[in-house]
Amino acid sequence: MSKLTKCRKIRLSKKTTQNRRVPQWVMVKTARAVMAHPQRHSWRRSTLKV
Repeated sequence: MSKLTKCRKIRLSKKTTQNRRVPQWVMVKTARAVMAHPQRHSWRRSTLKV
């Protein structure tokens, strides 16, 4: 990480915070209709364009 610029680290940290699951209360409210998160990514499968 020492070779990355500050802007790139900020963008990576934003993607890290976006990579969270759907909250439990949303699943309960929608009767489990909303289960998947469209912005989720796996670090192995997908490459981030950061």
